[in-house]
Amino acid sequence: MLALSILAALVALGAITLGNSLKIVKQYERGVVFRLGRVSSAPKSPGMTAIVPFVDKLEKVNLQIVTMPIPAQEGITRDNVTVRVDAVIYFKVIDPRKALVDVEDYQLAVGQVAQTSLRSIIGQSELDDLLTNRERLNQGLAIMIDSPAVDWGIHIDRVEIKDVALPETMKRSMSRQAEAERERRSRVIIADGELQASNKLAQASEAMAHTPSALQLRLLQTIVEVAAERNSTLVLPFPVELLRFLESNTPTSRPTAEAAADSRTHAESGAPTDPTTANPTAPPADLDAIVQAMSESLKLTGLMPETERVTSDMPEQERTTSDAAEQEEHLGHA
Repeated sequence: MLALSILAALVALGAITLGNSLKIVKQYERGVVFRLGRVSSAPKSPGMTAIVPFVDKLEKVNLQIVTMPIPAQEGITRDNVTVRVDAVIYFKVIDPRKALVDVEDYQLAVGQVAQTSLRSIIGQSELDDLLTNRERLNQGLAIMIDSPAVDWGIHIDRVEIKDVALPETMKRSMSRQAEAERERRSRVIIADGELQASNKLAQASEAMAHTPSALQLRLLQTIVEVAAERNSTLVLPFPVELLRFLESNTPTSRPTAEAAADSRTHAESGAPTDPTTANPTAPPADLDAIVQAMSESLKLTGLMPETERVTSDMPEQERTTSDAAEQEEHLGHA
């Protein structure tokens, strides 16, 4: 009976010893064996491994990439702007032996180095670099953290700046700066458009100067466009060139009293009346042609109904003789 008890105890002790001696290392881990406090051999590969019970101690090290956020650090940039910057760091263990032996807690050590390096980057950079040139700052920050981490068996994969918190006054100043910049761009675009339009207008005016009839056609086109809108009031521009032409072709009439006296003298003397001086206010033939052309233009545009012509269809000599006869008859009654 006692023998069975001893045998059972030995079996149990053997099972416990066997359980303590067999260890399983996962694929993403490496095992470092400490034999009586000293690293005995190279790190254990993934799989099942055996150690000496109560003599060896197996420490497992994770080789996966660790994502560690860096708390927001407040600092003053080189151009004296107070900002708060936070980041994230990605690292992994490349030497499990150094990570366990050379540093007490490699994750804490990497976190502290990352915070101090981030403060240094803030002090060495300007605000514009923190906002626009982050790629270069990320590379510099990764190099600063990787320098001490290499001796710990740590590899810094990458470092990314997440957010840059600015003071409210600085945000308002940047907003006003952006608004002023957009206003400047809009004014430049408007001025450029006006310059191009003025160049086109100059070319159009030069073309119309060589062909004066183009100005009249443009005037008639404008009248047609305005008349199509059925407005109650129509403003018809009168060309200054036409006024100058009428002024240069209209003879200067004498005073009314002097003209009446000359008519009475011719009537008493019985001398034939000169048809060219009988009615000094009669318009010349060129003026009648101009008025007739304007009437025809207005009829074509639909602004003047088909009424009597402004000038008579009778020849100029007959119209002048008729006016002279009416004047003589009026003087005879007087």
